[in-house]
Amino acid sequence: MAKKEMEVVKGLDLPRYMGRWYEIASFPSRFQPKNGVNTRATYKLNQDGTIHVLNETWSDGKRGYIRLGTAYRADPESDEAKLKVKFYVPPFLPLIPVVGDYWVLYIDGDYQCALIGQPTRNYLWILCRQNHMDENTYNALVQRAADEGYDVSRLQRTTHTNPPPEGEEGPKDTKGIWWIKSMLGM
Repeated sequence: MAKKEMEVVKGLDLPRYMGRWYEIASFPSRFQPKNGVNTRATYKLNQDGTIHVLNETWSDGKRGYIRLGTAYRADPESDEAKLKVKFYVPPFLPLIPVVGDYWVLYIDGDYQCALIGQPTRNYLWILCRQNHMDENTYNALVQRAADEGYDVSRLQRTTHTNPPPEGEEGPKDTKGIWWIKSMLGM
């Protein structure tokens, strides 16, 4: 049986969406280390309307990050929050462009929590402006994802420290070891 088309946010206010988002939970991804903590994304609107993306996570005490090329509206004529994200792998020697879907499935009226997915339902993120989320909000987002056809049993909560790291604190993983380890399933 074919899955229904996912509902996405319409009329997303991109400038309001910009800033830092903490990953509260996600489906495991080969692009992130299994032992990553304090995972977050920071979005900045470029003058041309595209979005600069910085994804960060801390693994074994070191900050690993990917500065993605850009995110942009999949269809500039549509008001649906369907974005494309373009990044290069491996991050330490950017050779291969990879383009993925980034669909905003839900955002609250205050732009404080969001549910992000994509059409194959292989990736899912629950994001929040703070590094924690109350259980009622979390459970409501999990239920929304289940209603959209996601296998929510795959969701894994992300560990965060209090207070969260600020700026670009901590030693950096300059060799991309976290990325190599994550590709090998470590």
